[in-house]
Amino acid sequence: MPYKQQFPVFAFASLLLGGIAIGFAGILMRLSDVSPLASAFWRMALALPLLWGWAWAVRAQDTRNGLRTDYSRVLLLAGIFFAADMGIWHLSLHYTTVSNATLLSNFAPIFIALWLWAVHRMRFARVFMVGMVIALLGAVLLIGPNAALGGTKLLGDGLGLSTAVFYAGYQLVIKDARNQYSTARLMAWSTTITAVFLLPFALAMPGAFWPAQAAGWLPLLGLAVVAQVGGQTVIAYALAHLPASLASVSLLIQPLTATIAAWIIFHEVIGPLQMVGGAILLLGIYLSKRGS
Repeated sequence: MPYKQQFPVFAFASLLLGGIAIGFAGILMRLSDVSPLASAFWRMALALPLLWGWAWAVRAQDTRNGLRTDYSRVLLLAGIFFAADMGIWHLSLHYTTVSNATLLSNFAPIFIALWLWAVHRMRFARVFMVGMVIALLGAVLLIGPNAALGGTKLLGDGLGLSTAVFYAGYQLVIKDARNQYSTARLMAWSTTITAVFLLPFALAMPGAFWPAQAAGWLPLLGLAVVAQVGGQTVIAYALAHLPASLASVSLLIQPLTATIAAWIIFHEVIGPLQMVGGAILLLGIYLSKRGS
């Protein structure tokens, strides 16, 4: 009888939990009483002790595996892209709904594919092209009501979409760096660099940098522990043990979580047109990932 590979149940459960954890990032940011960029900075800064503790714990294993433990320019580039992604995304949450900001940030796979096509002349299956067109249609329907109103809502949607460009750059850099660094070392370095780049902008932005009360640290700690350490780390583990196609569709639980949580906690109501647009957008992203 041929050997049947066992389905990695733990990795799949980890992926879903990681997606749910990151889905709460927008909720925790809204619950904080500091400025959007300050919340992005504290998300990184408060995660650093845990991440560097993890990196220190596996340093001997990294050395045995021939992995780098020093600093390099690829880490700097990863930190710059992630700082732009986090800073702009947290800012978008200040202007638009949690649902829109999260859904539009999921455009990253399409921007990655466009980069690979433009720079490396990589060809994609027809299903990718169909998925991209469907995703663009969904984005138009999702943004449409805010475009009609104009003002800060449309600005927030635009910022949410632009984060996908920087997150795509971050993923492309990280993909190359994973052959040189362990996940622990990579996350510790990139998060440190991200925090350094966010700090001056967080200090310069109008609004509070420090929480007004002790309880104000709780949402920021939640961002650091739940979203940054828990979500990103668990997803990094799961992606190493699951097929890319399964991982891509499973991670769509992130915007679904954000939408439901924002509806329950903040009573964010999504109109019928935006519901349809969001569903079409997710379908388009899924098809694009399948064909890329």
